[in-house]
Amino acid sequence: MDRSQVEKISRALADETRLVIFEEISANQRMNCGEIVSMKGVTPATVSHHLKVLNEAGLIACQREGQFVYSRCLPETIEQYSRELARIAGGKKSAKAAKARK
Repeated sequence: MDRSQVEKISRALADETRLVIFEEISANQRMNCGEIVSMKGVTPATVSHHLKVLNEAGLIACQREGQFVYSRCLPETIEQYSRELARIAGGKKSAKAAKARK
């Protein structure tokens, strides 16, 4: 996972509403926009925006089924993100950063 992806995920999860939406999708296996709207009490447009950010960060995948679009968590992204944060916390440079210093 490169640094830009780590930054994108960090920004996506830094927003309180997005974090709550991500937690709910993760806990429920999958959810559609209407379920998220009723859970959080925000407008469909706002939920749609937050889902787009989570999707672009690779945290969720969206799939159309009939008239609904369902979102599901991508745990492999969180696993990679966690490993990268542990690497950073351990003081290790990425291969890209090490090359740049040479």
